[in-house]
Amino acid sequence: MAPIKKNPAGLNPLQLKTLTLLQEVARLGGTPAPEGDGAFVITSLPHAHGNHFHLGDAVVSSRDATGLNNPAVWTVLERKGMIARSEGGPVVTAAGMAYDTGLRDDILHRSDH
Repeated sequence: MAPIKKNPAGLNPLQLKTLTLLQEVARLGGTPAPEGDGAFVITSLPHAHGNHFHLGDAVVSSRDATGLNNPAVWTVLERKGMIARSEGGPVVTAAGMAYDTGLRDDILHRSDH
């Protein structure tokens, strides 16, 4: 049996970081998409203060979030089927929610207390 390919969509590091953050925003406060297929509409994105921002109980470095403001990253994620644009806000598709970026523990820093 062949090993499961890591990053089968061929996303670059910035795209992977951005998708990781969009997945977390969707998990924490996204609205389930009307299709009911596991997709989430994102109604607001976090705003940095200083060199970081908070996502739930995690702290994220602003340098890991530059893709949130990069239209080219959004275009690639849309083309790969990870996100969709809608009038209600960006949608992280079911495929986007299920995609294992492998970065969640690397960029979502949680306190140990």
